[in-house]
Amino acid sequence: MSGQVSSPSTQTGAQAVVANAVDPARRPDVLLRVRREEGHEISAWWMIGAFVGVSALVIGLLSFVPGGA
Repeated sequence: MSGQVSSPSTQTGAQAVVANAVDPARRPDVLLRVRREEGHEISAWWMIGAFVGVSALVIGLLSFVPGGA
């Protein structure tokens, strides 16, 4: 061993990759994704409303299936 002590500022290859990582949600090649400003999140009520709407649509469409109760 050479007896060298690595300084805290020295990065290994993995640490450099993590330090230079790009947020996957902000990649320009991802299709069909809305790119919002940093820190802006969608309201949970939109997801709840979408669930209720899709559920109502499925129940409505199932009413046309013959042989149901």
